[in-house]
Amino acid sequence: MRAILTYHSIDESGSPISVSREAFRAHVRWLASGSVKVLPLADLVAAGDDADAVAITFDDGFQNFADEAAAQLREAGLPSTVFVVPEHVGGENDWGGHHVPGIPVLPLMSWATLGAMAAQGVSLGAHTRRHRDLTQVRGASLEDEVAGCVERMAAELGPRPTSFAYPYGAVDDSAATVVRDVFAHACTTELRALRSDDDRARLPRLDMFYFREPGQLEAWGSAAFRGRLWLRAQGRRVKRLVQGRAA
Repeated sequence: MRAILTYHSIDESGSPISVSREAFRAHVRWLASGSVKVLPLADLVAAGDDADAVAITFDDGFQNFADEAAAQLREAGLPSTVFVVPEHVGGENDWGGHHVPGIPVLPLMSWATLGAMAAQGVSLGAHTRRHRDLTQVRGASLEDEVAGCVERMAAELGPRPTSFAYPYGAVDDSAATVVRDVFAHACTTELRALRSDDDRARLPRLDMFYFREPGQLEAWGSAAFRGRLWLRAQGRRVKRLVQGRAA
């Protein structure tokens, strides 16, 4: 089984974007144990379906990645990718000035810190310029959120990002077409393992919020793990259907 693991913030709030420090330390210990291969994102996508491997990703670029996660991953020899929102670098995750109830407002890494992370081997990917829902923008605005994100990151950091993650996991055919032209691969929030026939512009991931309790990630590949994954995925689908009808 191959899967892309997703984290956002390492903090104690218990929010839907948060994994606690203790839970993250346990995840790193298990991932470093050799029970499953941990590959760079591009290598995982290129691997065959017979590979038993994961890639580690972080969305948004929270400062607590540098404070809590980076050293642990580096010491364990685990590669990771951080998806960056250029227009909010050095600020906070109050996307567009809006605060979502239940989501903590936290500081994001500065350009200097992102550069230091890259120098230490962390891959930096793109997460749009302003963390906008790409299903709600079209034309020049869509191009700016996607290609403009690359240009800003290249101007600030040098290298051009080749990987992308959709804010909120929001993607439609128009967004995927633009993203496919710019990036080698792009990640959604669809909750499942990778398959060889996956569209490289719509790759699924496993949100580690759902595997934060002791023993849940460590059950990787077991019937219990697959069953939990299936149930969580079904719950998400039902929630989206209900939200769509309510709209």
